[in-house]
Amino acid sequence: MTGVLSGFFIVWAVIGLGYGIGRLGVLGADAQQVLSRLAFYVGSPPLLFLTLSEADVHRVFSVPLLVAAGSAWLAMLAYGLISRFVLRRDASTVVMGAQAAGQVNAANLGIPIAMFVLGDASQVAPVMLFQLTLNTPLYLTVMDTLTGGRRPTVSSVLRSIVTNPLIVGSALGILCAATGLTLPDLVLEPVRIVAGAAVPAMLLAFGISLVRARPLSVPGARVDTLLATGAKVVLHPALAFALAWALGLTGPALYAAVVMASLPTAQNLYVAAVRYDRATTVCRDTVLLTTGTSMLTMTAVAVFLS
Repeated sequence: MTGVLSGFFIVWAVIGLGYGIGRLGVLGADAQQVLSRLAFYVGSPPLLFLTLSEADVHRVFSVPLLVAAGSAWLAMLAYGLISRFVLRRDASTVVMGAQAAGQVNAANLGIPIAMFVLGDASQVAPVMLFQLTLNTPLYLTVMDTLTGGRRPTVSSVLRSIVTNPLIVGSALGILCAATGLTLPDLVLEPVRIVAGAAVPAMLLAFGISLVRARPLSVPGARVDTLLATGAKVVLHPALAFALAWALGLTGPALYAAVVMASLPTAQNLYVAAVRYDRATTVCRDTVLLTTGTSMLTMTAVAVFLS
């Protein structure tokens, strides 16, 4: 338990530093965007490569992947049913709100939490693979169809997957792990140095993003936002626990599955909401609310499962 709390303290300390930097404006107005891009395009791919190249491939593609997919889609389904048949929202708004209820911030917060709280960054791999290769192409295809936009082709979907830097880094790492290929230190050392920039950049950018957070300021979206937030921070982790337990996970593996499901809503979901002009306020506010409450959920999970 002490190790878990220490991990949370480390994460929050760096986030707090980012918040202070944002308040003071030390890095300028574009700091959050630059740091986020640095983490996503430069630091995270080599970090995932290094982590997965030493991981157990069978573990990545086994029960944790099923738990990640099943718990997320069930949480989205629960939200979708209430949103559609109780709140009477249109189909495209339901889809975007459902994503806010089940899609987690695996890149920006998942990797640091996996490293410092779980002690193994590869624990985030099943969630990332599910979201990047299954969930995201599927919901974007649905949204393009519902909003009358240009429907993606199979080739365009595959292109978006194989050009995603996180997928590329993960795939190369899994390839090395599966084949037993070991690169020389002369090659790995620069990779390690660049990978070391990922986590600090993620957490600092995350802290900066909290400076202007003003959730629930739009009355018409409050019910949807609170529904999505409740589904994300309570229902999603509970479903992950139930599925993981039913599928035979115990100990650290069970704990990791629930913690990963407790992560806040993915920040990039707001970009998609703006693109389709659907549920933009709900997605933005759910990201902000779950960001603040997910740490409490993960701490409660740590106490409960310790």
